[in-house]
Amino acid sequence: MILSRLTRPKLIKFYVWGSIQLTQKYYSSFVGKNFATLKDFDSNEIQKFLWTANDLKTRFKKDKECFQPLHGKSIGLIFQKRSTRTRVSTETGMGLLGGQSVFLGASDVHIGVSESLEDSAKVLSSMFDILLARVFEHDIIDTLAAASSVPVINGLSDLYHPLQILADFLTLQEHFGRLKDLKLSWVGFAPDENVIKICDKIASQTGSLLHYTHDPKEAVHQANAIITDTWVSMGQEKEKERKIKLFADYIVNDELVKGAAPNWVFMHCLPRYPLEVTDSVFYAKNSVVFQEAENRKWTVMAVMLHLLQDYSPVYPKPNFGF
Repeated sequence: MILSRLTRPKLIKFYVWGSIQLTQKYYSSFVGKNFATLKDFDSNEIQKFLWTANDLKTRFKKDKECFQPLHGKSIGLIFQKRSTRTRVSTETGMGLLGGQSVFLGASDVHIGVSESLEDSAKVLSSMFDILLARVFEHDIIDTLAAASSVPVINGLSDLYHPLQILADFLTLQEHFGRLKDLKLSWVGFAPDENVIKICDKIASQTGSLLHYTHDPKEAVHQANAIITDTWVSMGQEKEKERKIKLFADYIVNDELVKGAAPNWVFMHCLPRYPLEVTDSVFYAKNSVVFQEAENRKWTVMAVMLHLLQDYSPVYPKPNFGF
């Protein structure tokens, strides 16, 4: 999500309940598909990614397996924006699965400068089995995907960050043992109006409830998860001082979290700055930010694996229930 207007910031509150119950069913293949935004996948398909992420985490981390289904495969990492978690999780994840990664920073490729996006996509997709791009405008993802002959993963755009949401879902399931009936409060941003329309439509179809408010205490009341993000994203440095003033009342601190549910957790995609959340909350026992960061690895591994080949998890499906 992005700050869509520099007026008084909204604080968005998500209620998740009463969603459809899912049954064990045949999952369609993801092979060859793009991963640009989660709205391109239904709830069963999202659960399949999460199930596989949980399965891979258990196989590699707990059982210490050597499992390399992507031996001989390669991924090209196109980064207009610098990154820690996205780059490291993808490179180490692809390595564990037996494949290779090649990092292409802003100075390494000619995307949109001396070579068109379409031409770059055609060249790179002739040399890699899959691409991941971390960009500014979301249109770049769509253009790359349209011109590429191999799957394209959105590593982050100014509009969507689907890999982060998968990691958040996996973290919540690990902590609460479910995703259904959780109340999630997002503090600080005014979502893009088109994204709001899409979310409202999905909520009406699934039985979930979305509520938007300017009152942070109202939003976090009895919340199971309190979530915030970096207020000044890369490319928005000129807006720093103005945004700090706008968001002054939206700092997640001890006073704000008093109204949350007894079992509340705090989440942040990182990097984090104290002006967004105090140390007392960020490092509290309720904080799951580092578990959340690690899960970026297991979820991107699941996405890469499914886009390149069909995979059936070895371990039983966790309880997601959404």
